Amino acid sequence: MPVLDLAIFLLYMVAIIGFGVSFSFRKRSSSDYTTGGGRLPAWAIGMSIFATFVSSISFLAYPGNAYSTNWNGFVFSLSIPLAGWVAVKYFVPLYRKLKSESAYYYLEQRFGPWARIYASICYLLTQLARMGAILYLLALPMNSLLGMSIPSIIVITGISVVVYSMWGGIEAVIWTDAVQGIILIGGALACILVIFFEIPGGPSEVFRLANEADKFSLGSYEMDFTTSTFWMILVYGLFINLQNFGIDQSYVQRYLTAKTEQEAKKSTWLGSLLFVPVSLLFFFIGSALFAFYQAQPELLPAGTAGDKVFPYFIVNQLPVGFTGLLIASIFAAGMSTISTSINSSATVILSDHFRKYIDQDPSDKTSLLVLRLSAMGMGLLAILVGLAFNGVTSALDAWWALSSIFSGGILGLFLLGLLSKAKNPQAVLAVVLGVLVIGWMSLTKILIENGLPETLANPLHTNMAIVMGTLTIFLVGFVLAWLGKKGS
Repeated sequence: MPVLDLAIFLLYMVAIIGFGVSFSFRKRSSSDYTTGGGRLPAWAIGMSIFATFVSSISFLAYPGNAYSTNWNGFVFSLSIPLAGWVAVKYFVPLYRKLKSESAYYYLEQRFGPWARIYASICYLLTQLARMGAILYLLALPMNSLLGMSIPSIIVITGISVVVYSMWGGIEAVIWTDAVQGIILIGGALACILVIFFEIPGGPSEVFRLANEADKFSLGSYEMDFTTSTFWMILVYGLFINLQNFGIDQSYVQRYLTAKTEQEAKKSTWLGSLLFVPVSLLFFFIGSALFAFYQAQPELLPAGTAGDKVFPYFIVNQLPVGFTGLLIASIFAAGMSTISTSINSSATVILSDHFRKYIDQDPSDKTSLLVLRLSAMGMGLLAILVGLAFNGVTSALDAWWALSSIFSGGILGLFLLGLLSKAKNPQAVLAVVLGVLVIGWMSLTKILIENGLPETLANPLHTNMAIVMGTLTIFLVGFVLAWLGKKGS
C-alpha cells in the first residue's frame, strides 16, 4: 500500500476515534450518554440520520448490486421521503411528548410489558445482523489493500468502533456521524470523477455502455410481488422505512437529542431527503464501474464480481491518495452506522431491561456502567455475526432477508396501538399470527426440505415477509378489536 494512502487512512482512523473518545472526558450523566441532554443542533442530528442510512451496505453493496443487475435497489430509497413525511407529521410529536429515551415505552403503555420486551429483543437482533453485515463489507477493501485476512479486519474494525461508541455516548456518535457524512459524500464524488477521466471515451462512454446493458433500469413495472419488481421493492422499502422512523431506537433516540420539536422535524427532513440523491450516486457508481470494465475488461481479474468489484477498483485503479480517501470514506460510512447501533442498543438494554427487571432506580454511576458494558457486549457480538457473514454472495440480499425476519412485524404492533382500540389479548393473538406468517415466508425453503408440501410454499418474494407480517398483526388486531366492540 502506498505510504500516502496508508497515512491518509490511519490519520482518519486515529482522528475519528480520538474525537469520539474526547467526549468521555466531559462531565456526563446517563441522560447525556443517551440523549445528549437534548441540546444538539438540527443540522448535526440530520447528518447523523443520513450517515446512519449510508452505511457500508450503501457504499459497497449498492454499487455491487448495480454492477451485477441494475438500479432496482434504488427504488428502496424512493420510499424514504414518504416515510419521512409520516415521521414528521406523527412520530416526532408522539415521542417528544412521551419523553422516554426508549422507543418501546409507548408499546408498554398500550399493551403491557410483554410488548416492550418483544419489540426491544427484535430490535437488538436486527442491529446485530446490521452491524455484522457492515463489518463484513468494511473488511473487503482492506483485504485487497493490505492482504490481511477478512476475519482479522472484522475483529480490529469492530473493536475500534466499540472504543469510541462505548465511551463517548450519543454526542460522540452524532458529531462523528456529521463529520463522516461529509467525508463519505466527498469520497463517492471523487470516485465518479476518476471513472469519468480514466475510461476511454470519457463520461459519454459510461452512459452509452451502461445504457446498452440496461444498467439504469429500475426493474420490471409489473404488479408482481413474487420477484424483485419496482413495486415489490417500493412497498418493501416503505414498510422498512416506516419502521425505521416509527419504532427504530436509532431514529427515535435522535428525536430526543434536538432542542425543540421543530428542530427534531428539521433534522428528520434533512437526513431523509439527503439520502435519496446520495444513494442514487452509489447506484450510479455501480453502473459506471460496469461500463469502466466493459471498456477495459483486461483490468478486472476473472471471478471478481458483485460486492468485490468496487473494493478492487478502489485499490487498483485510483491514483495514489484517492485510495486512502475512499477507504476512509467507506470506514466513515460503516463506523457511523455501527456506532449508532451500539449506542441505541445499549440504551435499549438499560431502559427496557435493566431498569425494568434488575434495578428500577439505579444510580447515575450504575446506569453509565450498564450502558458502557452493554455497548461493549453488543459490539463483541456484532463481531461474531460479521465473521458469520464471511463468504455470502450478496451482503445486501442477506441483510434485507435478515432484517425482514428479525423485525418481527413490530411496525404492525406500533400501528395497531396508534390507529386502533385493540387491547392486550387481541394484540397478543395478532403478534403470534404475524410471527408465524413471517416465519413461514422467511423459512419456506427450509420447511420444504423438512417435509412441507410445495403447495404450501411462500409464493411471494422473501422481502415481503416484513410487509405481510406487519399487515397480519395490524389487520388481525384491528378486526378483533372491532368484533370485541361490536360484541359488547
